[in-house]
Amino acid sequence: MNITQHARYLLTLLSVLALATACSKSDTHSVTVEITKPAMEALVSTKWLSEHLDDPDLIVLDCTVLIEVGENGGFSISSGRENYEAGHIPSAGFADLMGDLSEPERPAQFIMPTPEQFAAAMSALGVGDDSRVVLYTVNNPDWAARVWWMLRWAGFDQVALLDGGLAAWVAEDRPLSTDQVNRPAKKFTVTLRPELIADRDQVLEATEDSGVNIVDALGDAHYRGDFSMYGRPGHIPSATSLPSSDLLDETGFYRHFDELEMMIDSDADSRVITYCGGGVAAASVAFTLHRLGYKDVAVYMGSLQEWTADPLNPMTLGTE
Repeated sequence: MNITQHARYLLTLLSVLALATACSKSDTHSVTVEITKPAMEALVSTKWLSEHLDDPDLIVLDCTVLIEVGENGGFSISSGRENYEAGHIPSAGFADLMGDLSEPERPAQFIMPTPEQFAAAMSALGVGDDSRVVLYTVNNPDWAARVWWMLRWAGFDQVALLDGGLAAWVAEDRPLSTDQVNRPAKKFTVTLRPELIADRDQVLEATEDSGVNIVDALGDAHYRGDFSMYGRPGHIPSATSLPSSDLLDETGFYRHFDELEMMIDSDADSRVITYCGGGVAAASVAFTLHRLGYKDVAVYMGSLQEWTADPLNPMTLGTE
């Protein structure tokens, strides 16, 4: 919330209080007035978070997952919970993408939970229908963007990413905590937006549809097929390359709008499907497209870990 929005919100609140006081003096009838909170910006600064950290409706969640890349191009993934326990933003809980934010009987990593499972996980973290949520990671914001996209899929919009993540918070000498955070469970209502998630069949159809833009969020070398972290090298036919890492500047902050707009060559009114390896980097690209005003964006959550497993799904080498 910027200064202007905050001032308008306070003015509205004061006006409502004055109206209620006047009515209480003139008659015995109660007056119920519902105040709508201003929408959160999708990206907030460390300064904003510091100023709002004690707001009773604000829930902060560490979404960190750690990746270690081997010499042969392979990688291992581990939960960021130990890092969280060693020091986190005060009052922050831990959103476990390797635990209850993924399907428990999963054939692959980071399979989407059912709406019921997701609602239960959010509720247990203290996220309710009236909450505002700020998500962050130790470094790579893709993991926070994945949770951000899942919340929007569930119909929850009062959520933002912390620009620069924990690295920016620490660089500014802001406090950390090792306290265990246990918030009371809240009611989290799911109102699904199924159009925000694409499946394999929709992606296959999109490869033959010039009206749909498919975007590969992995690195350029992986896109070309120089190496592969999944079953087969290359990229999905007709896809263009937009690595999620390119969305950040050299200090780890999201680039300014004008820079981002120059990187994206598509119509903001067109349908866009993003993918990566498991629907994580793809969520960061989708998050950015949302910030730029794109209205019809979906993430292929199965991504290459699902796509490359079926030899009938085509792959392309080189560049388009």
